[in-house]
Amino acid sequence: METLPTTPFKYEESFRDHFNAVREDGKRNWFYPQRPQGTWHTRRAWFSAALLTVLFALPFLKINGQPLFLFNVIERKFIIFGLFIGPQDYWLFGLTMLSFMVFIVLFTTIFGRLWCGWACPQTVFMEMVFRKIEYAIEGDRPQQIALDKAPWTSSKVLKKASKWAVFLFISFLTANLLIAYGIGVDELKKIITEPLSEHVTLFGSVVGFTLIFYFNFAWLRDQACTVVCPYGRLQGVLLDRNSVVVAYDYQRGEPREKIRKNQDRTAGDCINCHQCVAVCPTGIDIRNGTQMECVSCTACIDACDNIMHKVGFEPGLIRYTSENAIVKGTSRLFTARTYGYVAVLTLLWAVLGYLLVTRTDTETNLLRAMGTQYIENPDGTVSNLYTFKIFNKTNRTIQPTLRLESPQGTLRFAGEPDLHLEAAGMSQGMVFITIPKSELRHRKNQIELSMYEGSTRLETFKTNFIAPEGE
Repeated sequence: METLPTTPFKYEESFRDHFNAVREDGKRNWFYPQRPQGTWHTRRAWFSAALLTVLFALPFLKINGQPLFLFNVIERKFIIFGLFIGPQDYWLFGLTMLSFMVFIVLFTTIFGRLWCGWACPQTVFMEMVFRKIEYAIEGDRPQQIALDKAPWTSSKVLKKASKWAVFLFISFLTANLLIAYGIGVDELKKIITEPLSEHVTLFGSVVGFTLIFYFNFAWLRDQACTVVCPYGRLQGVLLDRNSVVVAYDYQRGEPREKIRKNQDRTAGDCINCHQCVAVCPTGIDIRNGTQMECVSCTACIDACDNIMHKVGFEPGLIRYTSENAIVKGTSRLFTARTYGYVAVLTLLWAVLGYLLVTRTDTETNLLRAMGTQYIENPDGTVSNLYTFKIFNKTNRTIQPTLRLESPQGTLRFAGEPDLHLEAAGMSQGMVFITIPKSELRHRKNQIELSMYEGSTRLETFKTNFIAPEGE
């Protein structure tokens, strides 16, 4: 039996030596992917349905009257899994994003672009919503090509107008969903129920995002992944020979040759049917190896398995695998590199967890007033003047109380400061702290204060208190 080659054959007519989304004349190469069907597509369809359900339901979920998720960039308020992150906690938000980035690097190193094919909103909406609508109205690949080449008849106008109208409606719903994540469903409801003149800016945002989403899914489409998104370009540094990707088994498939009746086959299992290319939403030939445009959507796996079943060959010519699994028959998901990423991620999560556990609802800055000295009172006490700022780190109203824990003493506010704290708000003022001389042992003494809400202690902090030198 002839021994199959250990390196992939490179056919001049299919080898990738140019960006396939652009024709030789410089114009865009518009793709018409064939309708995918098969086991993997069914799995993705169910997963996408569950993901879209969660995505549209999350803005309505609340904890203690607050959204479960909120990303209000304008007012610099973020809520992640019920945890409010305000202006005073940007370091916490930054650490969370850093942890997320390290997780993405680790996940990509092991599983390739699994996120892109299964959970990325661009792929989910494009392939499982907009593309489905397109198939339902315009038909499969041959019908779509024929329709676009056909003259503008009443039938074509009706189909195109219907598709664009549905696209615009879905884009409008998606824009409202995005706005709900940004300002909350309660504020979004006001746009709908109250006079438009009172919410011109927000309504303009809805219209603007509707047009952006429509442009993205009606025209930009695959180029959002291949031209705009930088994630695919990071594959070169994130993937290695052990990363699990959608790959063509060239050891088994090469050399390619079509099936001919009454002829013994000495070639590989690839019959050069080009079905893997026909179903690809980014128009690549997966047989040319891992490519930047591949989003791991599994459409080529189903198409190839279907052909393999028909010709009586074993399925899996295209499958989730790694380069080492194809060449050596072995693959290691966890290598020294991945263990390093795991160690860094574990450290980041440990620090983040500690900071979250020790995080307080308020943050008070209490400093001695600049240019002031201590005051010796006739009753044998000493007073220091302080300025304070109290920050509310929650998304609810707080009415705090400042108390001196140790040593014994009293607080007297200058004027009538309003300690009422609005959500993510701040209060400031001045306060005299008076302590008996008998409680002061040194010139610079450390005192402890606490902020309370009712009987609940919100935070404890320390500052210095200046007193006369002891006799």
